[in-house]
Amino acid sequence: MPGQLRDYFVVLPDSVAGAAAAGQLPAPGADGPARGVGDTLTVAHPSGRPWVVARPLVRRVSHLARGEDALVLVGPDRVPDAVLAGLLESARDRAGLERRLARLPGLYHVVARLSGESWIRGTATGLRRIYHARHPEAGTIASDRPAVLARLVDAPLDEGALALRLLDFLPHPLSRRAVWRGVHETGAGYGLALPVAAPGTAAVPGPTEHRWWEPPPGELSLAAGARRVGDAVAASVRAHVGGLDRISCELSGGLDSTALAFAARETGPEALSLLTVAARDRYSEDETWARRAVEAARGTAGPSPDHHVVPADDAPYFYADLASTAAELNDEPLPVAPGRARAALLLGRAHATGSRYHLTGYGGDEIFLGLPHAYRDLFQGNPLTAWNHLGGLRHQLGWPLLPTLKALLDRSTFPCWLAGAVTAEPQPVARTPLLSWGVRQSPHPWLTEHASTLITQEFRTAAEHAEPIDPWRGRHVDIDGVRMGARHFQAMEDIGMTLGLPVAAPFYDDRVLEAALAVRLPERISPWRYKPLLVEAMRGVVPDALLARTTKDHMASDEHQGLREHAPDLAELWTGSRLAEHGLVDARHLLRLAAEPFSPVLVEHSISSTVAGETWLRTAENAWPTPHRTPTSASEAAL
Repeated sequence: MPGQLRDYFVVLPDSVAGAAAAGQLPAPGADGPARGVGDTLTVAHPSGRPWVVARPLVRRVSHLARGEDALVLVGPDRVPDAVLAGLLESARDRAGLERRLARLPGLYHVVARLSGESWIRGTATGLRRIYHARHPEAGTIASDRPAVLARLVDAPLDEGALALRLLDFLPHPLSRRAVWRGVHETGAGYGLALPVAAPGTAAVPGPTEHRWWEPPPGELSLAAGARRVGDAVAASVRAHVGGLDRISCELSGGLDSTALAFAARETGPEALSLLTVAARDRYSEDETWARRAVEAARGTAGPSPDHHVVPADDAPYFYADLASTAAELNDEPLPVAPGRARAALLLGRAHATGSRYHLTGYGGDEIFLGLPHAYRDLFQGNPLTAWNHLGGLRHQLGWPLLPTLKALLDRSTFPCWLAGAVTAEPQPVARTPLLSWGVRQSPHPWLTEHASTLITQEFRTAAEHAEPIDPWRGRHVDIDGVRMGARHFQAMEDIGMTLGLPVAAPFYDDRVLEAALAVRLPERISPWRYKPLLVEAMRGVVPDALLARTTKDHMASDEHQGLREHAPDLAELWTGSRLAEHGLVDARHLLRLAAEPFSPVLVEHSISSTVAGETWLRTAENAWPTPHRTPTSASEAAL
C-alpha cells in the first residue's frame, strides 16, 4: 500500500477502466495468467486484464484456473494445487464451493470466479474482512483494505463513522461503518457477488451480499466438543507455523497462551522461543505460571523451548511513544493503539530470536470464557439450570436479585435495544446485570455536542433496519464479541508486518469458533469452572497441572500509571488535535485531564478510544505520497 508497509489485495472488474485502476497500484509484471514482480502478484481475467492484484507481504496467495473458472485463496499457508483443483472442479456454484472450503482451516480470504461471477468473502470471525467501493469509471472494486479503496476512489473521511469510533464498544451492525464515505464493509459471514456485464453492454450490475455462514446449533457434549475444538486448534496452528524451523509464542502464563505454546510445540520446530513480560504488580501470578509451563515443557519429550522474560522495568507503560502509531494505517481507529509500544517491544524481542512466525492467545477469552448474556438463552429452554448457573454468577459478581430477574425476563427486541444503546445517563455500575443484547454506553464527557449528536443519530438510523447476528441473544453477543476482538487484533498483525514478523491468533479460526458454538451451552461455560471447553480440548497436549489455573491477571495499574508517566505526550497530542478540528472533541477538556492523570473522570471513562482516534486520524491524513500517474487513454490503460 502506498506509503505503508502493508499487505492487501484488490479485485477488479474485467474492463479497460478496471485495468486503469490497477495502474494506480504497484505495477503488474510480465505476461501470463499469474505474474509477480517484487512483492506484487497479479491473477488475470480470461481476457488477460487484471482480476486480483495482491501484495502479500506476510500471507500466501494460492491460485488455480480451470477454463473460465478460477479460485484464489489468501491466507497463512500455501494451499497445494491438488487441493485447489479438488475445491474448484466439483463446485457448480458458490454454495457448492463453500461446502468444500469447510474442510480447510477458516483463515482464508476467498476470491472465486464461477460462471463469470466473482465471489469474494472473508471469515466468519471477522479476522479477514471485505470492503467494496464504486469507482467512477470501473464500477465496483473490492479489497480487504478500505484505505486502498479510499485511495482509488478518492473517498473523504466520514465524520459520523469517525465519531462512532470514540466509543469504547461499537456493536453490530455499526462496527461495519467504514470510516471513508462510499467505502462499504461486507458483513462477517456474508460474501460479495460481483456479476459480469451483460452481453453486448458495458454496464455491470451492482454487487450483492449473500450469507455463506450460519452458527451451528449447540448440540454436542463437552467431551465431543472438546475433541472437535482440539482438532481445530491444532489445524489452525499447523496452518500458521507447520514446517517452520524457528517460531515464537507469547507466553503470558494465562491458559490461552499456554495452550497455544504447547500446540505450537506439537508441530516440531527446531527452535521454539517463549516470551513473557514480567508484571510490575507483585501480586501478579502470570510470570509464575509461565515459568511452570516452561519447566513442564522441558521435562517432557519434544522441542525444549527457550524462555525470554522481559523485565517489568523494560516494558513501556500504556500511552508510550504515541507517534509510533504512524508506522501503520489500520483499517479503522482501534482502542489497542495506546499499548502499541508495549506490543512492539514484545514482537521486537521475538523477532530478535530469529522467529519466522509469532503466535498469541488473542481470542481465547471471547471464544471460551463466555459472557453472562448466554444464560438468557439457557433460560428459554432450561430455566432451572439457567437459574442455578446464574446463582453462582450472581454470587461472584454481586448482582442484586430483583434487577437480575428483571433483566432475565426482559423481552426487548434487538432494534429497540440498539436505538437506546447510547444514552446521556451515567454508565451502568459494576453490579448491573448484563443479560441484554450488549452493553449500554454514555458518550465520554470530552466529546462535543456535535459528536454526541452524530453518535445518537447513527445508532437510531442503524436500529431502523438492524437484525441481530443470531436470534438468540447470548449467541449474538458471543459472536459479536469475537468479531470485535478479531478487529482489534489487526493492530498486532500490522505491528508485526512493520517489524517483519508475521503474527497470528489461531483461536480466531472459523473452525475453532464453530466447534465452540456447537457445544451445549451449560457445558461450554460455567460459573464454577474456568474455560471448561478449552481445558478439556487441550487435555493431553497441555500438562494437567497447567490446566488447573483458574485466575487471570489484568494490567489496569499500568494503564493508570501510563496516564501519569506520559502526561506531556498526551498534552502534546491534544495541542492541535485533529479530532477537535473535526468538531468531535473538546481539546481544552482533554488538556486539563492530561494535567490531572488521576482525575475521577479518567477512572470512570477510558481515554483509549479517543487516543486511538486522534493518532489514527493523523496517520490517515499523512498516509499517501504523490499519486501515481493514471493512464490517460484506453490504449495506454489496456493490458
